[in-house]
Amino acid sequence: MSNFQDSVAGRILQRVHSLEDGILAAMLLSMILLAVAQIFLRNFFDTGIIWGDSALRIMVIWVALAGAMVAGRNNAHIAIDVISPWVSFQVLRIFRALSNLFTTIVCGIMVYHSIGFILLEWEDGSIAFASIPTWACELIIPIAFIVLTARFALCFFMIIFSPAACPDLGKD
Repeated sequence: MSNFQDSVAGRILQRVHSLEDGILAAMLLSMILLAVAQIFLRNFFDTGIIWGDSALRIMVIWVALAGAMVAGRNNAHIAIDVISPWVSFQVLRIFRALSNLFTTIVCGIMVYHSIGFILLEWEDGSIAFASIPTWACELIIPIAFIVLTARFALCFFMIIFSPAACPDLGKD
């Protein structure tokens, strides 16, 4: 184990990661259970949960964006890497830094616009389902992009100031 993982900050970060994983798993499980309940109720009792379909659509968004946050944390997001086998460590470091900087900027723009979107939904006062306002269901959008912005910015600074701490910079 590295010194960081043994430190107080490292242990706190591990607990935060475990919490994120647990929340993602709970959301996915509840989404599956609700979908199965809807199918069961429709096929055997010709009924269903009135707000079930709306809740499932919103849960898909929450699971997808929570999954994106976890993928960003683990550097397991979709990436097209065609240059790393042919370039030196320093060139790869520059490309990865630029890629993370660009991603940070794009995620920051998404934070700005998603907050504007939430404020418009709040002003509108529409209801998504079961007396839950639409804006509350969409809060995951700015939250996810705030987390992604912070993670990619941190990765950018780690590549610039501490490239040895970035395992994705290693050559295969």
